[in-house]
Amino acid sequence: MLQKPKCRFGTSLLLVALLSACGSAIVNPVSGQAERSVMSEQMELTEGAKAHQEVLQEYGVVKDARLQAYVNNLGQRLAKQSHREQLPWHFTVLDSPEINAFALPGGYVYVTRGIMAYLQNEAELAGVIGHEIGHVTARHGAQRATRQQDAGLGVLAASVLGAVLESRGMSGAGRLASEFSQTVASGYIASYSRDQELQADTLGAEYLARTAYDPRNMVNVINSLKSQERFAADQARAEGRAAPASGSWLSSHPSNDQRLQQISQQATQLKGQYADDGRARYLQAIAGMAYGESADQGVTRGQNFYHADMGIAITAPTGWKIQNEASQLALVNAARDAALMIQVAPPKAGSTHDEVIRNLLKPSQGRTERLNINGLQATRFVGSRTTNQGQQSIDATLVTGPRGTVFVMVPAGKNAAALQQARAGLAQAQGSFRAMTAPDRTAARPWTLRTTAYPAGGFAQLAQRSPLPQAEAQLRLINGFYGGGAPRVGQLVKVVE
Repeated sequence: MLQKPKCRFGTSLLLVALLSACGSAIVNPVSGQAERSVMSEQMELTEGAKAHQEVLQEYGVVKDARLQAYVNNLGQRLAKQSHREQLPWHFTVLDSPEINAFALPGGYVYVTRGIMAYLQNEAELAGVIGHEIGHVTARHGAQRATRQQDAGLGVLAASVLGAVLESRGMSGAGRLASEFSQTVASGYIASYSRDQELQADTLGAEYLARTAYDPRNMVNVINSLKSQERFAADQARAEGRAAPASGSWLSSHPSNDQRLQQISQQATQLKGQYADDGRARYLQAIAGMAYGESADQGVTRGQNFYHADMGIAITAPTGWKIQNEASQLALVNAARDAALMIQVAPPKAGSTHDEVIRNLLKPSQGRTERLNINGLQATRFVGSRTTNQGQQSIDATLVTGPRGTVFVMVPAGKNAAALQQARAGLAQAQGSFRAMTAPDRTAARPWTLRTTAYPAGGFAQLAQRSPLPQAEAQLRLINGFYGGGAPRVGQLVKVVE
């Protein structure tokens, strides 16, 4: 999701009060019991509102007022049946292909369009939202913040920043940092405890039942997302690599058989008269929603990456992978020990290459070489800068895109040997950076979700006109049939166009 620079999570999410507050006794709205907490309800509202703006800048929102209204209306109905109906609740669909949902203190709940693509009906979406509402009503964020302070880690506002980092799993810059330096920022953040997750499950099931949805849909959600993880593992196995670390909603949510059994038992106890699962309404709501990367984020097609808004394209060498992240684009070699990192220089760094080198790279010494990459003005800088750890080498190439944006390309490696071995591939990747051509613009069209009647030829027939790689398997996956089975002929199913 290479984007123009956005405000990153930073000091605005640091709860200074957590550093010195000893906490006070607050009655938990769910348990009715007093508990010591460093966060009052007013603090939840204040900090949640601040963090909400950061989340919107970090992810972006789906620009579909109809879809946003649909999700917000569903969330508001569930929240009115919760233990904290008086909170000013907010429900937002984030423009991210990640399979995630999370909540912040004060009544802010988020679902990604990525997770919505794998849900089958309105009741399943209600299950995801209900679980996140449960975290807020039971004050799990405040409890996490209190644990952080007790452990002497109060500098980070775990109740806010932790929720976001946890929701992203090993994605983003943190994943690349882990691969190259084995440092994982999210490992510093305390996760919800197993008891908190199970309580959120129980509360979610209760809120579903109160809103006339069968709580057994929560089991369907977990099984559906487990299928998504199996698909990712099967893909990795077919390519001869290890199964990826989970980055989905389940990565921080215990999902073993005992948990499924407990949810099933809870659902059985909540017997009642339930409305339909809202499948028709749900399919209508998500029709036209972007699938995978969106135009604002740039799209990956095979070995190529295209960003129509910025007017640029780049091609990864054979065997390399493209990782499109919020803050950078990375072309990673097959051994996963070297990569070409591409970022957009922030406007404040300057408009010329010399200004960007001086203000962004901050060198203490070095030399520049003027280049031309496929007709685009470029400058390579090789030198060093002084840091607290001593001299640090710099090797960066700056390119001005066709619309005036300055891109910074930096080769990175696990060590000097890996970097040297990947030199040819790095040079090939960098040399492919270009202004988009007419064929590039055609290939850059984002994919969208549509519905169609299930044909007699089944998923194999649908796959013949699908742009997806491994189309039949993916179509089974997004329709809930990855493990086998099939819809009835004529039933509406999701396809990607």
